[in-house]
Amino acid sequence: MGVKVSVVMPVSNPGLSNDAFGACVRSVLEQSLPPEEYEVIFADDGSTDGTRRRLDAIAGQRDNVRVLHLDHSGSPARGRNVGLSVARGEYVYLLGQYDRLEPRALEVMYDRAVETDADVLIGRLASQGPPAAAFARDRDRADVLRDHLLALPTAHKLFSRDFLETCQLRFADRPLSEQAFVTRAYLAAKVIAVLAGEICCHLAPASAGTAAEEEGPDGEALFDGLNAVFDVVDAYTEPGSQRERIHAHWYRTLGLRRLAGARFLAAEPDERMVLFSFLRRFTLDRFPAALDVHLPAHLRARTALLRQDRLDALVALAEASRGTRLSAELRELRWDQGVLLLDLSVEILRAGGAPVWLRQRDDRLLWAPPPSVEGLLDGLLDDEGADMTDAVRRARVEVCVRHVETGVVHSLPVTCSVGRAGLGDRAGGGQVRVWVSGQARLDAGAAALGRPLPAGLWEVHVRMRGVQAGRTRVARPALPMSCAGALAGEPRRLVVPCWSEHGELGVCVEPKSFPESIALVSSRATVARQEGHVFVVVPVPYVPPSGGPPAELVLREQDGRGRSMVVPALVEPGIPGRVAGQLVARVPVSRIGGDDCLGPGSWRPALRVDQKDVDLLFGLAVRRGGQVSVLPAGASPQAPSLLRRIAVRVLRDRR
Repeated sequence: MGVKVSVVMPVSNPGLSNDAFGACVRSVLEQSLPPEEYEVIFADDGSTDGTRRRLDAIAGQRDNVRVLHLDHSGSPARGRNVGLSVARGEYVYLLGQYDRLEPRALEVMYDRAVETDADVLIGRLASQGPPAAAFARDRDRADVLRDHLLALPTAHKLFSRDFLETCQLRFADRPLSEQAFVTRAYLAAKVIAVLAGEICCHLAPASAGTAAEEEGPDGEALFDGLNAVFDVVDAYTEPGSQRERIHAHWYRTLGLRRLAGARFLAAEPDERMVLFSFLRRFTLDRFPAALDVHLPAHLRARTALLRQDRLDALVALAEASRGTRLSAELRELRWDQGVLLLDLSVEILRAGGAPVWLRQRDDRLLWAPPPSVEGLLDGLLDDEGADMTDAVRRARVEVCVRHVETGVVHSLPVTCSVGRAGLGDRAGGGQVRVWVSGQARLDAGAAALGRPLPAGLWEVHVRMRGVQAGRTRVARPALPMSCAGALAGEPRRLVVPCWSEHGELGVCVEPKSFPESIALVSSRATVARQEGHVFVVVPVPYVPPSGGPPAELVLREQDGRGRSMVVPALVEPGIPGRVAGQLVARVPVSRIGGDDCLGPGSWRPALRVDQKDVDLLFGLAVRRGGQVSVLPAGASPQAPSLLRRIAVRVLRDRR
């Protein structure tokens, strides 16, 4: 049987001790396909760090590994092209030197490609961000626009070698060559299939968007690269909506995004001028005003400023928009028959926390610039250009969970509705704030593409689409909210909603131990003062029927003499899935302190079970009057003065 898949990997000084490179190499060598059915081609770009010898040693032991020794070029394009030219497989997969394949990736992608007769097969990618919309489900015949394939611009795909040779598809040695290659493949392919039900490749952070070498081309290189991408689109599409929408996508993601944000504002004036000049020239040459309809309203404003040659206003708009962010407010958290429900309210806010207001005229909602630059941008967009009515109607939120250790991300089902509140007269031009309410369902038994979530801590991330794109974490609500855990899925496993040290929502599947489960929610600890004592109360997400093992609260002084004390703790049960239990410790406190009581200063608590300590996510601050308060993890009260520390120590010694 011949070679089914060739894996082509450009390599350039990855470092012999680099864990990511080692994991990448192991992942391609340990595939489930028999070695005689796939080959690995390392195209080494003149590495000088010992990588050549390492790869040669691997090739000497494995018949399905080849190493191409190339002169240094500084670009992966040449390595990819040479690898494609010598590949023998029916299909070719392009991989980066820090990416990682799942053990069955080549086997399942090849089988799916043969089944669908695909020219291009897109296997599910895992990255640091939310899953792409293209991976909503498997597709035998994917459409470039309908299925959001342009959001997957990297070359991590399985390509038919016959297709590549027929189209003479190769990478140009210039910026944005990867986008041009992938766009041409999309538009030339007869069949593009999507394998969404199984993760195939884990992308290195630099691969999860644009290629690392193409992150920041200068103005002239960006101009050349964008023209090349547009030339590909023009060559493979007819005039009409498809061509216009693809042009608008690349113009927005590769060009306009460069004209805002911290990097743009931090650039030297000359550098900004060069970038602006080349993008203005490109806009006038290749992006007529008729295409603005395919851009969101706030980006139409940037395009209008480009055409009007108003760099000063563009910089002012970017400055006024700095700090605009997405806010996700958790309104309710509850269990429903083993499924965790998250009720969220998501809204775009200005840097100071004020909502982003839209203008209302009759039944239309119109984009409005930030108040500080409103006069500067008067007359920039007419009502048609500023119209956001349809965008607001389509607005939605996406919620996903990300495994802290592996980085694997899974989407959650969400039900959305758009809310609004207005000020002023609708006909006379009032103001409207818009938010999206979403209820996400986390079923730990099926959230991993229909399979149970692996054990561990999962962060909760939220993304908004429609009004203005953005990503955020879910912050801890100001009001108390239940952190009760529940047994969910089959087999039954403990699932605990929790908050990080920074107050961000997460979910832990199968905490390692009873004290670990308490530590996860311990940032919600409270204190209650009584004469001579303080009761420290820590939520307990789930109390087993046995009541749990005996526990003690350990308190260590963070300043002063570094004393510690241990007090017994009582665990009180709650109602699983409804009300958390609590751990209560009665701690003696005095204004001066002593060997058997807390004194002024900051104290770090830990939970001791079976002689093992687990740190808790809060601190205790004891004031000079004996008042005790809870501090967030890592915080400490203002250190007492040297005179006060000496006085306290003298009084303590006398006592």
